[in-house]
Amino acid sequence: MCGIVGYVGDRDAVRILLDGLRRLEYRGYDSAGLAVQAPSGLEVRRSVGKIDNLCDRIQHDPLAGTTGLGHTRWATHGRPSDANSHPHADCSRRLVVVHNGILENYLELKTALLAEGHVFRSETDTEVMAHLVERELGRTADLTQAVRPAAREVRGAYALCVLSADHPGQIVALKRGAGAVVLGLGDGESFVASDIPALLPHTRTVLIMQDEEMAVISRSGVELAKLDGTPIERVASVITWDAAMAEKAGYRHFMLKEINEQPEAVDRTIRAHVVGVTGELRLPEANLSAALIQRIVLLSCGTSYHAALIGRSMIERLAGLTTEVDLASEFRYRDAILGPGTLVVAVSQSGETADTLGAVHAAAERGARTLGITNVIGSALARDAHGVIYTHAGPEIGVASTKTFSATVAALYLLAVALGRDRGYLNAQDTQKRLGELSDMPLLMSETLALHDQVGPIAREIAPHTNLLYLGRGPQHAVALEGALKLKEISYIHAEGYAAGEMKHGPIALIDERLPVVVLTPRDASYDRMVGNVEEIKARGGRVIAVCHRGDAEMINRVNRVLEVPAAPDLLMPLLTSIPLQLLAYEVALLRGTDVDQPRNLAKSVTVE
Repeated sequence: MCGIVGYVGDRDAVRILLDGLRRLEYRGYDSAGLAVQAPSGLEVRRSVGKIDNLCDRIQHDPLAGTTGLGHTRWATHGRPSDANSHPHADCSRRLVVVHNGILENYLELKTALLAEGHVFRSETDTEVMAHLVERELGRTADLTQAVRPAAREVRGAYALCVLSADHPGQIVALKRGAGAVVLGLGDGESFVASDIPALLPHTRTVLIMQDEEMAVISRSGVELAKLDGTPIERVASVITWDAAMAEKAGYRHFMLKEINEQPEAVDRTIRAHVVGVTGELRLPEANLSAALIQRIVLLSCGTSYHAALIGRSMIERLAGLTTEVDLASEFRYRDAILGPGTLVVAVSQSGETADTLGAVHAAAERGARTLGITNVIGSALARDAHGVIYTHAGPEIGVASTKTFSATVAALYLLAVALGRDRGYLNAQDTQKRLGELSDMPLLMSETLALHDQVGPIAREIAPHTNLLYLGRGPQHAVALEGALKLKEISYIHAEGYAAGEMKHGPIALIDERLPVVVLTPRDASYDRMVGNVEEIKARGGRVIAVCHRGDAEMINRVNRVLEVPAAPDLLMPLLTSIPLQLLAYEVALLRGTDVDQPRNLAKSVTVE
């Protein structure tokens, strides 16, 4: 959701803040702003729309300073406007606040503050916090002592930073849910941001804030404490990503770069958990007790949900365990039957998805063991779950997930193999065979990326349409869902993924010559039934685009267009069949002129419910 970046040091804060905000654009936003401590007080510049609009405003009305805060807003309370953009000031304009999250009781607090004479200038919930701190500063000159009681008055989830003209060279940060807060440590300078990519050009030494914590950020470093003032000693982490990994590296868009990085991302996932010399699979941080597990429940949202559907097939076949998949946003409000024999596996690329974290907490309260699969070291999911598997995919900047999808599928496969091995469901030979097949996938994925040139003509046919249907069976049903989601996300064409066996139960009524249908037809156990689906579509005038095995003459002769991928084991085929669908969505979006990396209304990490 919203992006926060802050700097305290000796360099030009405006340049650092604007660069940091650009590196957080992938989170989604509708307005941007920054505040800088200047000799005359706080200087604030805000603008609705893209960061370029903010840059134009600063060019015409410059500001300078070495301490400041920046923010990109994703609207929850109040429409996008200059007035509703962050930072938000108190009555005196000597103090500003930036905020990610939702303050649930802001209306009652606002009513009380208005009665006290405070003047509000926006429709946001965030502004309440500025006035609460202002009130407390009338009782103490210490900014931290003013922020603490103000924080106790608000309910909800928030990541929040406070900057005051009367406290130079200092930023106060607080966290209670609502996404990550990363503190960066430099030489005579310090940083705060909503995500690691904003810090990579300056430092890779970071502290990850946890819930109910406050940080005082200054040139000399970071002081970390509980909200009640209890000091915290925490060892800093060194991020292995480098700044180049968060750059476009010559690609037109981050999404295209990340599509092409998938073989490397999957290879990193494998190498992080399979020891090269011995080929032994190790998941020490997962804290698995396979003998105690009777049932698996996979929880996730969006693209991670589609990866979990593929993971279900893997775990059932390779570990022999009953496995269910549920949307995290639905699960937490059900009376699900759980217990110590249930392992709840939560999948979230950011590790900060609010619904997924809520589901993990609900599962633990009901006695289940929990395991997180995430890309972000030190994320809330990694901390809150009983165990964790990191994908090591590297930073993903494009809002539409691609390489984190593939890395997550690979991680789920490793989990399935580990469970099968530990339960005696797979013997040593079977285990090595399965790991060997996974190790072959990065090369096959690289071959599949060569289909990009063939995607263009198909994209030109699809781009004028307003509806598409994607069909698949088994693990390919999940790929159909993911392919449809990618097209919706970045091209704004309505697309629907469906289990092919359900086509006759409704979607067949939509099929005519105006509806392109993408079918996933690798030669697996459901191939003959997919052939039947293709014939039913053709009989009704539908135009068929097939993703099939290379050299499948039978399918090639039946359909209008074909994208041929290398053969692979059926459980791992989604790593290949998903790639042409990602490329197709990308090319269609280009033709339709949409914003590929920052599609409208979407945020990379959904940190509020």
